[in-house]
Amino acid sequence: MDFFALFLDGICLLGQGVMHIIFVSRLTGKKQKPLCFAVYILLLTALQLVSVRLSLSGTLSIAACVLELYAVSRFGMGNQPSVSWLAAVLAFYVSQLSLGIINSVEAALFPRFIGSPLLYLLLLAAQVLFFTLCTGCYYAVLKLLAWTEDSQTPYIGLLLFPGLFFFASELYILETAYSFFAPIVSLEEVGKHSTLLLLQVMGLAALMCTLYAYRQLCQGFQAQAELQSLTQAAHAQKVYITEARARYEQTKSFRHDIKNHLSVLDGLLRGGKPEEGREYLKKLETVSESLSFPCQTGNPVVDILLGEKLGLAREIAAEVSLVLPKPCGIDDFDLCVLFANALDNAIAACRADSGAKAIRISGKQQGDFYMLTFENTCSGEPLPPAGTGLSNIRAVAEKYGGAMLTEKTGRQYSLSVLLNISS
Repeated sequence: MDFFALFLDGICLLGQGVMHIIFVSRLTGKKQKPLCFAVYILLLTALQLVSVRLSLSGTLSIAACVLELYAVSRFGMGNQPSVSWLAAVLAFYVSQLSLGIINSVEAALFPRFIGSPLLYLLLLAAQVLFFTLCTGCYYAVLKLLAWTEDSQTPYIGLLLFPGLFFFASELYILETAYSFFAPIVSLEEVGKHSTLLLLQVMGLAALMCTLYAYRQLCQGFQAQAELQSLTQAAHAQKVYITEARARYEQTKSFRHDIKNHLSVLDGLLRGGKPEEGREYLKKLETVSESLSFPCQTGNPVVDILLGEKLGLAREIAAEVSLVLPKPCGIDDFDLCVLFANALDNAIAACRADSGAKAIRISGKQQGDFYMLTFENTCSGEPLPPAGTGLSNIRAVAEKYGGAMLTEKTGRQYSLSVLLNISS
């Protein structure tokens, strides 16, 4: 029996070590390294031997194991300190909780099989159930705590302290409640272990509820940040639209008065005042330049937006071959959302590339549909996940019965937006 117990302890130690590393890796999104497995299992084995020889308490041994897992996560995988602490605490809490649940069942049922060969089979079955329960709990935690470092790291402290409380409670139960197999288990003992089983199941449920609440909290913060960003973008777009309309009216007024300006200029030249005529002509040129758009698309909102965005990115070669149909059938606000987000993404991608930088914008009408294409250079690195900008562009495309398509080939990126302009 001693050899069998030693064998089970070895299997349990190895299995927990492997599950801990896999769990921490999946939770933090870091690549699993064979060296981390080897180092961690070696540390666990060494600590187990020291604990047996020095007769260390279970709580002290588990605390040392948590510290070892923290060190592997922090220095072996490169995770942040707060993230490493959380991962280590959750990993051991789940494994110790699963062990406690199995222990409650063993303490209530197994003593009657002491001395029977069936006990060996039951202990093996209990070990299998332990790993199964542990794996299921790890999977549930990973589903509830889908890790996104940027959005969750600032609030990780909110989850760490409840996790420590659950962990400490479970260690106390394991340390004080289990005196391993008494030959005879009274009805009172069965009731005690049943109560402990219920408490530990409730502890597991409390952990899942806490993780769910934490996820909802992070999603709420993220939604609030996105809403604030959208509000700012909407304000900027309204400014674009207001400015574009103002400049359009100024241009109409200038064109209306151009005959008067030409008459004045003609009078100065006929009156033998060439210097005054030149000065007047310079003033006209200044006014004309202030009212002109570097890009002529047929829509003043788009013209002014292109002029401002591309004017701030003069290091990028830009080509615009685009004429929007009249009537367009697309609201100025939606056009502003589409072009602003597409240009911001294109400029950011160009600036991230160390080579030649270029942006090309084109448009083509086919029946009731209009295809906008934004092409730009980019780095050879994989593209990041789609952000708010592309989501906004897709929403505009779907609003007008169209679609959005992105494509990356080498260092070239293309965004195509199909719009129904018939309405």
